[in-house]
Amino acid sequence: MIFESLAEKLQNAFKKLKNKGKLTEKDVNDAMREIRLALLEADVNFKVAKDFVNKIKERAVGSEVLESLTPAQQVIKIVNEELTELMGKSQSKISFASKPPTIVMLVGLQGTGKTTTAGKLAGMLKKQGKKPLLVAGDIYRPAAIKQLQVVGENVGVPVFTMGDRQSPVEIVKAAIEHSVNNGNDVVLIDTAGRLHIDEELMEELKNIKSAIEPHEILLVVDSMTGQDAVNVAEHFNEGLGIDGVILTKLDGDARGGAALSVRAVTDKPIKFVGIGEKLDDLEPFHPDRMASRILGMGDMLSLIEKAQEGFDAKKARELEEKIRSQQFTFDDFLDQLQQVQQMGSISQILEMIPGIGGKQFKNLDIDDKELVYVKAIIQSMTKEERQSPGIINGSRRKRIATGSGTSVQQVNKLLKQFEQTRKMMKQFTDMERTIKKSGRIKMPFIGR
Repeated sequence: MIFESLAEKLQNAFKKLKNKGKLTEKDVNDAMREIRLALLEADVNFKVAKDFVNKIKERAVGSEVLESLTPAQQVIKIVNEELTELMGKSQSKISFASKPPTIVMLVGLQGTGKTTTAGKLAGMLKKQGKKPLLVAGDIYRPAAIKQLQVVGENVGVPVFTMGDRQSPVEIVKAAIEHSVNNGNDVVLIDTAGRLHIDEELMEELKNIKSAIEPHEILLVVDSMTGQDAVNVAEHFNEGLGIDGVILTKLDGDARGGAALSVRAVTDKPIKFVGIGEKLDDLEPFHPDRMASRILGMGDMLSLIEKAQEGFDAKKARELEEKIRSQQFTFDDFLDQLQQVQQMGSISQILEMIPGIGGKQFKNLDIDDKELVYVKAIIQSMTKEERQSPGIINGSRRKRIATGSGTSVQQVNKLLKQFEQTRKMMKQFTDMERTIKKSGRIKMPFIGR
C-alpha cells in the first residue's frame, strides 16, 4: 500500500482520540506528538513536520473542536485539510502553449526512471488526444536512446533522435523544427542525468533551457529516496528553475516523506506520480485524494475514473442482459476479468475503497499472478465448455488442468467460484428488479 507505514501510524493516533469521546487539550497534544513522530519516521522534512503539526494543533485546541459533539472527527477533518494543503491544495496540470508545440523538459538524476516516465507521459497525452513527440536528448548513458525508442514504440509515440554525435542543444532544436513540420503538438525531451548534481550537468540543462525556452521543466525524482529526493528537488529548483515534480515508484513507498515535503520545500507542485512498472502506471497527482487515502478514507473518484477508462458501456449492458437471462458464461467472466486488470493491481484497487486499507489486508495474500492462472484455465476450455460449464466432468477437468499448467484442484476451485458468482449476480439483478417494481428506489446496476 502507498504510504502504508505512515497511514497506519496516523490512523492509530486517531483511533485513540475516538476512544476518548470528549477531548481535552492534553488529548490533542498527545495526538499531535504521535503525528509528529509518524511524520519524522516517514522521512518528512523536519521543518515541514513541525509547521504541519503546529497548524493542526492551533486549529484543534479551539472551541470548534473541544466543544464539538464529535471532536475526534473534527480533528481528522482538520488533518485531512492540512495534508491536502501541504501537498498542494488541488491538482496541477501541464500548462499547454496557446500556439503548439508545447515543449516539456524532463530532468533528473540517473536511476529515477526518467526515460520510462517520458514514455508513460507520452502515452497518457496520446490518450488525451495529443500528438506527442519524444526526443532522445541523453547522448551519454549507454543504450539511453535505444531504451527511449523501445518505450516510444510500446506506447505508439514517435521518437526523434540524431544519435550521440550531436550536442543535446542541436538535437532539441532540430526536434522542435521536426515537430512543427509534422504536426506534433507536445515535445517531451528526455535529458541526460548524472549520479549526483554537478556543475557540468546543470550547465548543459541551462544551455538547453536557454536554446528552446521550454513551457514546462518537470523534475523526475524517486519517491523511495525520501528526504534525498526533496534535497535533489531543492537543488534543481535553485539551479535550473522547475515547474513541477513527477514522483516515481510511489507504489513502493511505505513512508511518504518525498510526497509530503517536496511541495512545501520547493513551492513547486507534484504533477504526476508513477505507481507501477507498466507503461500506463502514471497518474495525475491529486493532493486531496492522496490525503484521503493516507487517512484511510479511500479514493472513490480515482476508482470511478479507472472504471470508466477500463469498462465498455455497451459490453456492460450486454452483460446485464445475459445475467438476467442466466446466460452468463466463462467468456463473459474472462472479459470482465480483463477489464478489471486494466484498472491496475487488485491491491491498488482495494486501497481506493473507503474503509479498506493496507491494515485490513496485511495478512491476505493478494497475488495478481493468480489471475494469470484463472485466464489460462478458461482459455484451456473448449468453446462448448465455456458456454456450458455443467458438462465439465472429471476427464475434462484433467485435460483443462494439463492444458493450463495448473492442478485439477485449481480447476475445481474456479468452477465453484464461477457458479457462486453467477448465482450472486442473478440475486442482485432480481433484487434490483423487485425494488424497481415497488417504485421505492432505483438501484443502478454495477458496471452500467
